[in-house]
Amino acid sequence: MDCLDIIGEYYEKGTMLHEILMQHGENVAKKALDAAKNVSRLKPDLDFIKDAAMLHDIGIFLTNMPKFGCTGKYPYICHGYLGRNLLEKKGMPRLALVCERHVGVGITPEDIRQYNLPLPERNMEPVSIEEQIICYADKFFSKNRNSGSEEKSVEDIKLGLEQYGHDKAAKFQSWFDMFEGCLDVKAI
Repeated sequence: MDCLDIIGEYYEKGTMLHEILMQHGENVAKKALDAAKNVSRLKPDLDFIKDAAMLHDIGIFLTNMPKFGCTGKYPYICHGYLGRNLLEKKGMPRLALVCERHVGVGITPEDIRQYNLPLPERNMEPVSIEEQIICYADKFFSKNRNSGSEEKSVEDIKLGLEQYGHDKAAKFQSWFDMFEGCLDVKAI
């Protein structure tokens, strides 16, 4: 099934929410494909990355985020595991995991307990190289009509992650080093 068809099942074309989701997905896809080229030796699946970039936020409509036009009943942080549920029901388990594992730089069971997050208590950290690439690329773009394709700076991203622990910012820095071609390392 085509990812645009899946988006069309849940998001009405022409709405603010559809526009935000599509623009964000396209921005993440472009950044993710650029990152994947820098680690071509790891053989990331480029077609999968394109689809995952478009679908990683499929669950946002189920959350309560009025500034995006979302009127669901769940807190926004739940959009990852909610997206996983949607795609698992469609028989897309690999794409489903990207939805769940892209939030922040991944969420651990310890994070869920420490911050009392309304999430299932399980490991939601990116594992595969494709999951890591999507998680990395996603951090560069806000979801709103006004941001367009403007990328956040690496320093702003790390500053935002620091509030959840130095290890979160360090993880992002290690991805930056790998995906921007600064290091010749294997997937983390």
